[in-house]
Amino acid sequence: MTRKPAHEIRIVGGLWKRTRLAVLDKPGLRPTPDRVRETLFNWLGHDLTGLRCVDAFAGTGALGLEAASRGAADVLLVEQDPDLVARLRTLQATLDATQVRVQRGNGLSVLAQLSPGSVDLIFLDPPFDAGIHEKALAAARTALTAEGWMYLEAPVAWTDAGLAPYRVSVHRHLKAGAVHAHLLRPVA
Repeated sequence: MTRKPAHEIRIVGGLWKRTRLAVLDKPGLRPTPDRVRETLFNWLGHDLTGLRCVDAFAGTGALGLEAASRGAADVLLVEQDPDLVARLRTLQATLDATQVRVQRGNGLSVLAQLSPGSVDLIFLDPPFDAGIHEKALAAARTALTAEGWMYLEAPVAWTDAGLAPYRVSVHRHLKAGAVHAHLLRPVA
């Protein structure tokens, strides 16, 4: 089995399938593993044509770029670190990803500024040690469409009871190593 170099992500499906992209070596940067992304996009369906997506804590951009590769019409990558923002812009240009926008900023602030019900798919993978999962869920829920999806990556499993204040429930859950991946749906 061929292993990828440590500082590289691979797009697992869509237009850029098998494309390898170099990523920066930064403390705390934790790209969503290929296997988790592949499972997530199997859950969502391979074709995301026309969806509006936000990757609120983009880091390497793996989640948002994967959505763009699978046909998402508009993908906003939000990242605070200036080096990572520069790398995301380089990746955007390399892929000629015209549907991808890179914005330097705080993911929570950007989520709070989005129009209510304006986003079909929101990726939430904040730094695990930042203690902001609750704030991210609250801000993202307002921006999510009634039929939308939210992906939450966390160091612990979230239950429907824990998610009730954010009016979302667990549709699917996966544990991979120290990561809990959740696909969430809005609750009326």
